[in-house]
Amino acid sequence: MAKSIKLRAKAKDGVATVKALISHPMETGLRKDKKSGKPIPAEFIQEVVCESGGKTVLSAQWGSAISKNPFLSFKFSGAKSGDSIKISWVDNKGNSDSIDSKIK
Repeated sequence: MAKSIKLRAKAKDGVATVKALISHPMETGLRKDKKSGKPIPAEFIQEVVCESGGKTVLSAQWGSAISKNPFLSFKFSGAKSGDSIKISWVDNKGNSDSIDSKIK
């Protein structure tokens, strides 16, 4: 189970509404540590992918301008209750996480 992603997906009339909250620091690399004055290294999500039924329904390329702990919400058609859904992300440091769930 994913430690950084909370996921909810509901289907109604063939359209799934997906809501995900991702816990991630999303540092730009432009801020400085207040105590030491040294730059805080960049650490941000670069790619988010959502798959359902073996098909990619969302692929997003993110950058450093996305806020800390980003919230993602989107809809896609062709879904029904009980279908599987998977969301995964990869950041610029090579860290990643994913979660598999069922659409309600």
